[in-house]
Amino acid sequence: MDLLPKPDQVVAAAGNVAHKVLYGKLADLRPMPRTLIDEGTLREIYHYRPTAGARQSGDPVLMVTPLAAPSSCYDLRRGCSLVEHFVTGGRPTYLVEYGEVSFKDRNLGMEHWIEEVVPTTIRTVSEHAGGRPVHVIGWSLGGIFTLLAAAADADLPIASLTIVGSPFDVSLVPLVAPLRPLLNFFNGRGPISQGYQLIGGAPKPLVKWAFQLSSVQKLVTKPLALATHLDDADFLAQIEAVDHFTANMIAYPGRTFGQLYHRMLKANALVGGTFELDDRTISLADITVPTLVFAGSTDGIAPVAAVKAMVPLLTNAEEVRFEIVPGGHLGMLTGRAARGTTWQVMDEWIDAHLSDRDAGSVEPDGGASAEPAIGANPQRRYSSKGSRALSR
Repeated sequence: MDLLPKPDQVVAAAGNVAHKVLYGKLADLRPMPRTLIDEGTLREIYHYRPTAGARQSGDPVLMVTPLAAPSSCYDLRRGCSLVEHFVTGGRPTYLVEYGEVSFKDRNLGMEHWIEEVVPTTIRTVSEHAGGRPVHVIGWSLGGIFTLLAAAADADLPIASLTIVGSPFDVSLVPLVAPLRPLLNFFNGRGPISQGYQLIGGAPKPLVKWAFQLSSVQKLVTKPLALATHLDDADFLAQIEAVDHFTANMIAYPGRTFGQLYHRMLKANALVGGTFELDDRTISLADITVPTLVFAGSTDGIAPVAAVKAMVPLLTNAEEVRFEIVPGGHLGMLTGRAARGTTWQVMDEWIDAHLSDRDAGSVEPDGGASAEPAIGANPQRRYSSKGSRALSR
């Protein structure tokens, strides 16, 4: 190991520091351009605009954001954005996010996302893309909501599911397992229960702290990592982008947080493959579409074993594929290594499960097909308020 930096490393480090001082950042945090195509209560559906001169073809891809996380999880920064990867690859690309959660949303429960937000979004995207089936990608809690929505409604126009870092057996999560006996001891009368009921949910600072706690080792060693990578602009840009993502965490609605706390953390309700919602039972055995499952090799929030627990529950899926990829909870989705691992597997998966329908896309000059470009919205309503906010 070289203890002293080489001359070219010193020059690169000086350039990066100067760039940071002069411009305030190294990461290109501009969101990919998008258009709001539909909205409802805590539901904003966006279509990402194709790049200039690009030809779009194939089925649409929909990314489902987890609660409490900003949509930048899929669009972290230019050069390390799953959205950018799909758009520049010519795929019709869509995303659902939820906007700011406030006290007035405290009575919304998980059924709002499972029975209204996710199903409505899938149907809206399919219609906007000319009636094509949708390849749905859900990360973390977004993956759990996606699976439960697909299991609850077999008529949804889904081409395939991709679930990224979604834990189904929380007893195998090191951060949670030691606390479960204590949670059950309080039997719903503990400080957490009383706290979220009083304030109507989990506030932003708590959500941010919980996410940082999951990677406390990286947080502690971060200053040293920065000091030893001053010559690596891509590394520094990634750190900036993750900090920006963490700073924009969103609150949980009170009733939903209560359900997650009592039913997921305390009762481990998903481990058996069924989930009670209102007056019915949702079973993962009712999922029939092809399903791809990712686990991150160093994920502290959703360890490999906790994610893999869902695989044997998908007994009637046409195909199930389980992949372990490098990275922690966010890194496996949009870390620097994901560009050559997770994203490549996603591309292979989507291409292998395209619908048989003709693409019907338009040549770049606009005159080669009778059909409009996939995802085109000639009656565009207005642009993304969220995108403008994230760019500040």
